[in-house]
Amino acid sequence: MNFRSLFSFFSNDLAIDLGTANTLVYAKGRGIVVNEPSIVALHTLTKKVVAVGHQAKEMLGRTPSDIVAVKPMKDGVIADFDVTEVMLKYFIKRAHSRNHLLSPRIVIGIPSEITQVEKRAVQESALRAKASEVYLIEQAMAAAIGAGMPITEACGNMIVDIGGGTTDIAVISLSGIVYCRSVRVAGNEMDEAIIQYIKRKHNLLIGERTAETIKIQIGSAHPLDRPVSMEIKGRNLIEGVPKTVTITDDEIREALADSVGIIVNAIKVALERTPPELSADIMDRGIVLTGGGALLKKLDKRLGLETGLPVFVGEDPLSSVVLGTSKMLTDLNLFRRICAQ
Repeated sequence: MNFRSLFSFFSNDLAIDLGTANTLVYAKGRGIVVNEPSIVALHTLTKKVVAVGHQAKEMLGRTPSDIVAVKPMKDGVIADFDVTEVMLKYFIKRAHSRNHLLSPRIVIGIPSEITQVEKRAVQESALRAKASEVYLIEQAMAAAIGAGMPITEACGNMIVDIGGGTTDIAVISLSGIVYCRSVRVAGNEMDEAIIQYIKRKHNLLIGERTAETIKIQIGSAHPLDRPVSMEIKGRNLIEGVPKTVTITDDEIREALADSVGIIVNAIKVALERTPPELSADIMDRGIVLTGGGALLKKLDKRLGLETGLPVFVGEDPLSSVVLGTSKMLTDLNLFRRICAQ
């Protein structure tokens, strides 16, 4: 990689967390300037863009037949190349509202175990969206930097970044990843599990947005201090009419059991494969959780019980990846040691 051009970072450089559920953009000197869902609404015939981000999310499950809301990212990688390019163009333009002619340098966070072909797809999408140069950093590393972990020291740091499409688990020491694993079970999988459970248990069909609301409000990985319930609306599958049912946190915990179990097991495997010296460090320092999934109620408690280690939720879990990625814009030495090129 040629670093000569990196010595003169300009103020139009961007750090992007291109997530399955949300895309965050950090502009150098201005902080996070975009935080929107990774969704694009298109006309089915003309392929013309109707809405991007929040506006497109509002349309999920509510569009007429000639408009479709598309999620171009699946499991942390690009599922629809053209739509991703449209989305990136829109977000880059939003970040540079004052000047559409700028071609920013961009650093993008990517899941740990994506292929060279998938990496190239991310780079090409950004270049076609008018980026001048594109660099990649693994999301787990970016999340650890964003969470303020001492990744440059000779000690073991364990990070678990639970996003929308993937859960990235990594053990980091001396600015390098000693062990990493990416499992394609995360927030979206949990939403789908809730949809299927309610369909099976209550004969009620609900949409993605309702499932996400249920997960946020009463979802948990371990019994809550006080039982909670909520009313949900959907379509009765037997009678075909709208219906309201009351669901409890117990039911949603049961719905999420498999997804949470896969994440717990992946963390246990990571701990088993960590060199003993670094394991001792992790025993002292604990595991740090980042990403939207880290906000699932009592997940830290459940992981603590399962592993016997201290577990902490990062200070700003939703922004950890983009904040870590943004450090690459200002710290050239860190950039040189870490960028996944």
